[in-house]
Amino acid sequence: MRGILLTCLVALASNLNPKKTYEYKYEGQVTFGLGMPHHAESGVRMMCKVKIIGVSEQTFALQVSDVSFDEYNGFPGKSGFTNAPKLTQRIAAQLVKPFTFDYANDQVADIHAAAEVSDTVVNIVRGILGFFHVTVKTTDRIYELEEVGIHGMCHSVYAIKANGEAKDITITQTVDVSNCREGAVNSSGLAAAVLDKVSRQRGESVASTVTYVYTVTPTAQGGLITRAYGLERQHFTPFNVKGGSFKMKELVLLDVSDTKSAITFEQMGSRGNIVYKFVGAHTNVPIMMQNLEDPVPKAIELIKHLAEANKYHIDNAVTEDTIKLYQLLRMIPYEGLDVMWKQFAGNEEHRRWFLGMIVEVTDARVLKFLEMRFGARDISVAEALQTLLLAMNHLQAVPDLVEMAKMFLSMPFSKSNIHLWHTVVLSYGSLVYKHCAIYTPCPVTAVQPLLDMALDGLKKSNEADMIIALKALGNAGHPGSIKTIMYFLPGVAATPVDLPPRVLSAAVQSMRLIAARDPHTVQDIAMSMFLQKDLLAEIRMQAFMILFDTKPSMALVSAVTAHLEEEKDLQVVSFAFSYLKSLAISRTPDNHFLSTACSVAVKILAPKFGRLSYHYSRAWRMDWFNDDFLSGIAAEVYMLRGATDILPTEILIKRKLHVIGRILQLLECGVRAEGIKELFGTNIPGFKGDLSWSDIHAIFSVLKNWENLPDNRPILSVFSRLFGQEWFFADINKDWAQTIIKAVRSTAGKESPVWGMIENLQKGLSWHWTKPFFIVEARYSQATTLGLPVEISKFYHTVTGITVNAKGTVNPPPTDHLGQLWNSEISVETDGFFGFTKDFWIFHGISTELFQCGSELKSKMPLAVPWKFAATINVQEKKFELNFPPCKNELQLFAVRSNVYAVSRNTEDPASAKMTPIMPDTIDYNAEVNWVHKTNFSNVYGAGVCVETELRRAYYNEEYPLYYVLGYTNFAVKVVPGIHKILSFFSDIELNQIILESVHEHLNSCCKAVGLDTTPEAVFNLKVLAISGNQKPEGYDTTMYCTPETNVQNTQLIVSQVGEATNWKMCIDTILNTEAEARAHIRWGAECQSYEMSIRAAAAHVPGSKPVYEAKAHWTRIPETMADWGRRIESYIPGMALLLGWYQQHKSNTMQEVSAAVIAASAGSADVMIKFPEVLEETFTSYCFMQTI
Repeated sequence: MRGILLTCLVALASNLNPKKTYEYKYEGQVTFGLGMPHHAESGVRMMCKVKIIGVSEQTFALQVSDVSFDEYNGFPGKSGFTNAPKLTQRIAAQLVKPFTFDYANDQVADIHAAAEVSDTVVNIVRGILGFFHVTVKTTDRIYELEEVGIHGMCHSVYAIKANGEAKDITITQTVDVSNCREGAVNSSGLAAAVLDKVSRQRGESVASTVTYVYTVTPTAQGGLITRAYGLERQHFTPFNVKGGSFKMKELVLLDVSDTKSAITFEQMGSRGNIVYKFVGAHTNVPIMMQNLEDPVPKAIELIKHLAEANKYHIDNAVTEDTIKLYQLLRMIPYEGLDVMWKQFAGNEEHRRWFLGMIVEVTDARVLKFLEMRFGARDISVAEALQTLLLAMNHLQAVPDLVEMAKMFLSMPFSKSNIHLWHTVVLSYGSLVYKHCAIYTPCPVTAVQPLLDMALDGLKKSNEADMIIALKALGNAGHPGSIKTIMYFLPGVAATPVDLPPRVLSAAVQSMRLIAARDPHTVQDIAMSMFLQKDLLAEIRMQAFMILFDTKPSMALVSAVTAHLEEEKDLQVVSFAFSYLKSLAISRTPDNHFLSTACSVAVKILAPKFGRLSYHYSRAWRMDWFNDDFLSGIAAEVYMLRGATDILPTEILIKRKLHVIGRILQLLECGVRAEGIKELFGTNIPGFKGDLSWSDIHAIFSVLKNWENLPDNRPILSVFSRLFGQEWFFADINKDWAQTIIKAVRSTAGKESPVWGMIENLQKGLSWHWTKPFFIVEARYSQATTLGLPVEISKFYHTVTGITVNAKGTVNPPPTDHLGQLWNSEISVETDGFFGFTKDFWIFHGISTELFQCGSELKSKMPLAVPWKFAATINVQEKKFELNFPPCKNELQLFAVRSNVYAVSRNTEDPASAKMTPIMPDTIDYNAEVNWVHKTNFSNVYGAGVCVETELRRAYYNEEYPLYYVLGYTNFAVKVVPGIHKILSFFSDIELNQIILESVHEHLNSCCKAVGLDTTPEAVFNLKVLAISGNQKPEGYDTTMYCTPETNVQNTQLIVSQVGEATNWKMCIDTILNTEAEARAHIRWGAECQSYEMSIRAAAAHVPGSKPVYEAKAHWTRIPETMADWGRRIESYIPGMALLLGWYQQHKSNTMQEVSAAVIAASAGSADVMIKFPEVLEETFTSYCFMQTI
């Protein structure tokens, strides 16, 4: 058998005879769905006859005939493939043209085709020729190799088996498509998402394999492929891979004959080798299909339609048309875009929509458009800022476009406004980051303008230029910028530097993204700075954060721990210890190994630093991750202080999303209070730290001196980052603050902008704003054995709008200065709308310019909040009134609707497009769960609230997370008309002047009054009433009293129901004394007599005993509803206590009482004891838990 096998293998080495003609029957089929019964699927099938004709020794011709293209959309066993005649005709018209290809050593090489044959059809031919592209070794039965195929350079495993009875050979080839070294894949939209390798090890959302089975019959001329079968499986889920779809193709030999005559060909051009070539990935949108001919008039009409439909509110029925508009704009040449701009520039609504949509053109056309606008200065600074920000962040980061984008760094208009200049520089840095994510190694020329800007700022000692350049370098994350950044870092630079702390902070943070690209270099720099004890504490703490962004090894964490044991700066120690402690309990995959190292470090450092006060610098982190969903979230808060500072120097807040092997840094905000920190210094005169009114007075006394701050030092600096990219940065300086204060102070006259606003309000004003925003367009395409691209795409789009109409009266109107308003009655009537509609799609299937098929999740989330009310305020009479008219029409406030469909579309017959819900409306199998729930709450003072919920699901025990989100979902909250009443709010505020300091002085004098034997005066009164015609008002009246005593602050709040035959009241008495004790006595019901409970919280530390914090709630009488909820909660306590590691004791004690105590047990731990009553046994159950705090 071995000899026969080897002989056949040798013969197989040349399986196409250049003197022969081979005729095969070919069938390729693809379906998408769950592969489960009663669930809809979609697919396509192509059948044809193929002739392979020898032309020369290494050149063959391919001819295709009898083409049939079929579509499938329905349910297995109930539906079948149906022919698409128009699409068949279009594809066949190109396939019948001859193709040639080079063929040697069983490898398909250069493919030639006529110029009019589309790339999509050439790819289909690649799929057919893939059957003849097979590597055969004559010495092995099983072998592995890396070879080029339609999927790219991939790893293949071959197995060869001889069939004695049939006298043929079976060759099985398996290709691991998921791990190709140079795969035929195309991805976009995920440059800002950091790859998480550990998460990928836990699972994938996509997995693909291909298996080919060849039946080869030995002949005198060589081995002949008589039958070939290919099966490709791709499993996809938005979560961890557990199920998916499949594609298959088959080739069957029909006839072999001698080539009768030479073939002549029309002129053909080379179309590349066997590797799949992606076509129109930028313009093809898989979630819709439209006629793209003559796109300019279609785009113009669509913009007008969208602007009109969303003028007064957001019409969620048309928001999906924005995707159509994006696709049309991407087909329009620059000249067409210029024509559209000239038509829309004079119409504010159309102009805003056009500028909001053109940012998605994402190539040289949008840069040229912006270049013309910046040069002509025919757009406002606000328009330029928004358009450039989105255009640069959505731009294709190819070398030519990066080079072209540099021009905005030198255009005069870019520097005409500080905020526009910041946006230009930061956006260019973001473009470089995306560029470097694609091209590795990334050329330094891309980041060179930012390097020059940073060095120029350093040379001129220009603080503002240094900061913005360093922030842009931080966005770029280019490893080649490290040498320049080092010039700004003390102890690291070759020459000593003496720069302001805010510049040093920007320099350290500029390494945050380089930490992932060049971790070893960043580790060396960050560690060096952290160990410099003469550096500012905040700079050392930031260096510590950057160090851990590099994911240091156990050895490096151990080195840091050793240095911390000897550290003297408690700010640095507190921050580092809390940072390590939060990482030690992290559950996200990116911290899998780091958390172990941090856990060891915490155990070493806890005995010495485990009880540092919260007044020191701190780091907090909370996270969650689920392996089945391959998803998680994380939130981080950092508070950095100096050694002698009362206020934090800097506060940072971060939020991250972990999803399918990538990390998205959703939002990051930061505040740097350097100016205010200097204002407060090391202490506040009169500040005791108990947050009493005297403390507030002391703080205000310091704030009065804000004008003494240096002119060149900002009061506050704020920044925001989205997806790891800083997009906003601003300094709040003295000039800005003085401008605001001058505009609103009582002495301001007609020169104040507030005066102009009041005049416009009296005339009546109307304002409308709408913003479309393509938040996410993430696409991943991969070649298939059929020569068709399988695509996984996520689209997330929102349209936000706000409309405000208002008209006011001022009686008497001011004549000289704004202070006269304190003696006027101001009335305002307003109506308007705020809302948005968010559309979200996930598509998995085949998408070409000719047809689409696959599975599509479609979700819509509209929010609509209209308003109409009248407000009146009279400061002199201490009166504030709000009137809301009754609800007359049903309106939907909020909704979430989603479903998953099997979709089929083709350009030749748009009317035949199908979207079949994957889960049918009615099916007769036990696994389905239908839940329809509708709840109404009506007649709540003129309006009713209706909550509608409808879910349709099919659950299987063996299935995984994907199947729990499939099916129809509808959740809606609606407001419906109730009894027609006008809802009014009346407020009587006992204040002399409506300014902050006066408020403080009034309340402070109330709290400090001692021994006043008088009836307490109401501090605050609020009435909420519903009035209908001549009926008496109904609603609630709330009054607050202040009755102070020595060292005690007493308040009383009385809420009374207003209406006929009602005596319901709620009385709340609170006492707060200086002995760290707070008490509240709550009574409610008829004249506050029906129900009663009390709450007490206190801290105690008796010498010789452990500090204790206690809280207790005791009730005498409570409503049965509250008691029922209490019993429900009590029933869960034993199980939850066991789950959380609590232990329980049974003790006899007070029945109607719940209490909790936190007792400091040791330096690093506390005992937590919670006591619940157990009514049935008339005993008291105590659950205790010890936990390190």
